[in-house]
Amino acid sequence: MSDTIGILSPGDMGHTVGDVLRQNELRVITCLAGRSARTRALAEKAGIIDVPTYRQLVTEADQVLAIMVPAQAMSAAETVADTLRETNTPLTYADCNAIAPQTVRKLGEVITAAGGTFVDASIIGPPPRTPGATRFYASGPELETFLGLNRYGLDVRPLGDEIGLASAIKMCYASLTKGLTALCTELLTAAERLGVSDALTAEFRLSQSALFERMEKGLPSMPPKAKRWIGEMEEISATFEHVGLTPKILAGAADMYRLVGETRLAELPPEAREQFPTLAELIAMLAGQIKPRT
Repeated sequence: MSDTIGILSPGDMGHTVGDVLRQNELRVITCLAGRSARTRALAEKAGIIDVPTYRQLVTEADQVLAIMVPAQAMSAAETVADTLRETNTPLTYADCNAIAPQTVRKLGEVITAAGGTFVDASIIGPPPRTPGATRFYASGPELETFLGLNRYGLDVRPLGDEIGLASAIKMCYASLTKGLTALCTELLTAAERLGVSDALTAEFRLSQSALFERMEKGLPSMPPKAKRWIGEMEEISATFEHVGLTPKILAGAADMYRLVGETRLAELPPEAREQFPTLAELIAMLAGQIKPRT
């Protein structure tokens, strides 16, 4: 089993994954060139070592776990691939991003053409602060090294030797969880604009109590993640279109996250929970922001 793991990038999810691996006695490194002060602080908090260049990251790491927003996935893979070609270094590259299966297959070709081993991976669940809360699904022809992380605090579950399977399960799962969050946000905002918010809330409490409780608990913490979720909804939309289904449902979810992303709440860091609004405050803000069609 490898003993040095590279993390790209140690953000909300990545730094927690790195912390788990470090606590299980693996050496965890990253390259923070161009990263924000907040990401640097998260990496330092997790005990992740900052190396100055991607070249050093690639040559020192036995595995790299790419955990970032969808828009950055290909450029990160290309950067690593360039270094692999220059150094002829053996490396397992696990793309853990929320991207469409057809996208991840192209990304895998970039890594394998440069001599690396590629793993299609996806993360379902919150950052792994609690054992059993988070699963890493994996697929591809060479999974042994990545599956070894099961011995170091992660829950890795193989799906088969086909690149794209791990990404596919993430796309379908997130279409429910984050797609439903977008739908709930939209319908509550519409109810506020239409003047039936109180009546709808009363009806939900009567006939959809579990779902409404989920709205009250989950929606207020969503705005800081809204901008990151736009790209994920677009990848799900592309996934569904690729298999012959309508892309419009999840494209609409992306539009809702764009709306939320324009509010001041979207600029809050996820750890600023004391500044999060109540559900009613969030919906009132969104309802006051939109301009109805005449």
